[in-house]
Amino acid sequence: MTPPPAAPESGSGSPQATITVRVQPRARKDEIAAVRDGVLIVRLTTPPIDGRANAALCKLLAARFGLRSSAASIVRGQHSREKLVRIEGVSQQRAEALLGLGG
Repeated sequence: MTPPPAAPESGSGSPQATITVRVQPRARKDEIAAVRDGVLIVRLTTPPIDGRANAALCKLLAARFGLRSSAASIVRGQHSREKLVRIEGVSQQRAEALLGLGG
């Protein structure tokens, strides 16, 4: 699998990472479950209704990096299980290392 395209630079010059995520909604608990073929598998208890699962995903990923919830945003896949998520305030290399995505 090819890596996701580089995230555009933000105006602030702060580091940012993009992560491909596959969401499994309505799980027993919120967790980062595994990595398969370079895709982060995340289980969420919230249903995919009215953007609640997207908000829960951003909150979970931001918390994993010790950042505020607004540091994570969905770039692509708002209505899909596979999403591209941008995390501001952490470099691509650090994000991959912390999540076990490094190659």
